[in-house]
Amino acid sequence: MRKGHLENRREFLTGCLAGAAALACGDGLLQAEALRPQPREAKSKLVVARDALLRGSGTGVDPARALALLDRAMQTLCAESEPVGCWRKIVRPGQRVAIKVNALGGRGLSSNVQVVDAICERLQSAGVRAQDIVIFDRDTAEMEHTGFRIRAGGNQVQCFGTDRVGYEDTLSRFGSVGSRVSKILTRQCDVLINVPVLKDHDGAGITAALKNMYGVIHNPNKCHPNGCNPYAADVNMLAEIRSRARLHICDATTACYEGGPGFKPQFAWHENALLVSADPVALDHTGWQMIERKRAEKGLSTLEAEGRTPRYIATAADAAHRLGTNDPRRMILSEVRVA
Repeated sequence: MRKGHLENRREFLTGCLAGAAALACGDGLLQAEALRPQPREAKSKLVVARDALLRGSGTGVDPARALALLDRAMQTLCAESEPVGCWRKIVRPGQRVAIKVNALGGRGLSSNVQVVDAICERLQSAGVRAQDIVIFDRDTAEMEHTGFRIRAGGNQVQCFGTDRVGYEDTLSRFGSVGSRVSKILTRQCDVLINVPVLKDHDGAGITAALKNMYGVIHNPNKCHPNGCNPYAADVNMLAEIRSRARLHICDATTACYEGGPGFKPQFAWHENALLVSADPVALDHTGWQMIERKRAEKGLSTLEAEGRTPRYIATAADAAHRLGTNDPRRMILSEVRVA
C-alpha cells in the first residue's frame, strides 16, 4: 500500500476517533472541537485583539472596554455576530466551568480581574449558572492579594485556591510527569478555560498557556528542569487537563519581556491585548514572538542567545503530544483592534 494512502487512512481514523469522543462527551465538546487544530488541511485559529484605549486616562483596565475587547476577540475567533453565540460553542447550560488564572505576579503581573469578570459575564449570558463557575489558582492568599474577591458557596461565582480543597490522592501520569491534580479541576469542573499572563521566564524562556497548567498540579517544582522541556508539554497531556481544556485567553494587557516570571516594573509593558485560541501551542508560539520583538526593541538579545529558547513549545506540537501547532503556516492569525 502506498505511503500517501497509509497517511490518509491514519488521518481518517484519527478524525473518526476524535469525533466519536466528542459525541460521547456531548454537544459542547463537539462544538468546541471545531475550534481546535485538525489533521492535515485545517489550521489553528488564533486572535490577537488590542485596544489602545483599554486603560482610558488611568492605569487600571476599564471594565467596559475589557468586555468589548473580549467580545471582539471571541467573535473573530468563532466567526459569530453575537458574543453569546461564541460562548455556546465552548460551553452549554448545566456544565461547570473552571477558570484557571495566574496570580503569581501580584497586582502588577497577574491575570486581570476585569478580564476575568468579563469572561464570567459572558459565560452566564450563555446559560452557565454563576455558582457553576469557579475562578482558581494554587493559593487563595495570592489570588486575594492580586485583587480577586474570594467567594465560596451561595448563588455566586466561586473564587478560591486549590489550598482550600487539596489535590487528588492518586498520581496522574504522562511521559516525564507524575502529579496529583487539583480537586477543583477533577471534582468541580467540566470545562476548563485557561487565562494565563504573557511573561518572560528565567528558566523556560516564556510562560503563557502551556506552563500555566503548572498551577493545577501539586509538584510544579519537579517540572522545571531543562527549561521545562518536556515537562510543560507532558503536564498538558494529563487526562484530567486535556479532556477539559477548551479555550485559552492569554492576558497581555500587561506583559513582561525580561526578569520574569515575577513582576519587575522596569521590564513590563502595556500591550493592552488578549491572545485567544483553542490551540495553546499556537498561542504560546505567537506570544513568544511578541516577547522577542519587545526584547529587540529594548536592545536585548534573543532568548536563544541567552540559552532560554522555550523548546517545550515545539515538544507540545510533536507526534507524541499533538497539543497544537507551532508552525505559522498552519495558523490562521487574525489581528484586530477595538480602538
